[in-house]
Amino acid sequence: MLTHLAHAIKAPLTRRRALSAVTGLALGLGTFATASAQDTIKVGILHSLSGTMAISETTLKDTMLFLIDEQNKKGGVLGKKLEAVVVDPASNWPLFAEKARELITKEKVSVVFGCWTSVSRKSVLPVFKELNSILFYPVQYEGEESERNVFYTGAAPNQQAIPAVDYLAKEEKVQRWVLAGTDYVYPRTTNKILEAYLKSKGVKQEDIMINYTPFGHSDWQTIVADIKKFGSAGKKTAVVSTINGDANVPFYKELGNQGVKATDIPVVAFSVGEEELAGIDTKPLLGHLAAWNYFQSIKDPANADFIKKWQEFTKNPKRVTNDPMEAHVVGFAMWVKAVEAAKTVDPDKVIDALPGIKAANLTGGVSEMLPNHHITKPVFIGEIKADGQFDVVWKTPGLVAGDAWSKELDGSKDLVADWVKLKCGNYNTKTNKCGGQGS
Repeated sequence: MLTHLAHAIKAPLTRRRALSAVTGLALGLGTFATASAQDTIKVGILHSLSGTMAISETTLKDTMLFLIDEQNKKGGVLGKKLEAVVVDPASNWPLFAEKARELITKEKVSVVFGCWTSVSRKSVLPVFKELNSILFYPVQYEGEESERNVFYTGAAPNQQAIPAVDYLAKEEKVQRWVLAGTDYVYPRTTNKILEAYLKSKGVKQEDIMINYTPFGHSDWQTIVADIKKFGSAGKKTAVVSTINGDANVPFYKELGNQGVKATDIPVVAFSVGEEELAGIDTKPLLGHLAAWNYFQSIKDPANADFIKKWQEFTKNPKRVTNDPMEAHVVGFAMWVKAVEAAKTVDPDKVIDALPGIKAANLTGGVSEMLPNHHITKPVFIGEIKADGQFDVVWKTPGLVAGDAWSKELDGSKDLVADWVKLKCGNYNTKTNKCGGQGS
């Protein structure tokens, strides 16, 4: 094309001939640009890089950049390089929906990895359904949902909250329960499930204290004093924490200030991992617990290799890993395999290909994407150590299949999700009908 243009310019330049040559070049470059765009597969990254959730979500953006870089070193996917498209929804729930729409319609991404809080996930759901795109959601959540366009790689309640309560009741002989959470969907629904579960085990209402605080809450003096008082009734007491984001820092500091030791009132957290502990003086927290499906401290060759490469990628030998990162590792590997199996990034074909796909996790097992769009995961209880890492004190014997719907709640116990045979996210086994919430 450029040779033809040079030849045309050598000829006597009439106005028409010059215009024709320039137009030809513009059209040619336009075709080249389109071809270049088609030579990459765009991957959307939808995580808060500012605001109250940045403490947890920024590292997930970095994780996705790392995974995309690693995949590109292997030649990309379907012979094309992967291109990351990063946006910042800024811990602003309506902005999540706006940014998701931008990724899908303007940036033309083939898949999105993102969200942390359930309120952000709920915000983007209508967008993914309307535009028929795919979201991989990597964080533990309250369950009670199974959407065709979403793949849940974090823990459902039966893969984190329920095993944690069982551990505390059996191993720590806990009889009184403080359910403390941030005031939004995930803590409220999880605590509703846990309250029903505890009562089914014979725990009385007066032995359950429930407390909610806003995002970014900083003054914990009164609440910690109330927890101490509640725990002074002569029965072993524990705090089950669904406190999210940067409110965890002053919460744990206040526990230390008021001398609440793990031996007296242990706290088991569902949203505090290595990343959050990196910004806290851990001395007062020794012995407090967290329930996750992965810990950096777990000894496994795959984990050791991942940590080494991650720290090299971030150029920071002290950079930690955590559970939601591992969920992205597993989810991303599953997406790559599904795209390769479908031989296309077409959402419908990839969605159909994902159930049954298996990918190695970082703790020595192999996770599988289930027909309900949740995965199989091991469960670990870890004790906080002085270096901000966790000492695993308990684990499930094998992998646990994630339940989309809780067996503890009346409105959910008859529902199953199956996008393979039933093509339904909330099939009622009593009425044999698909319908209601989550369909």
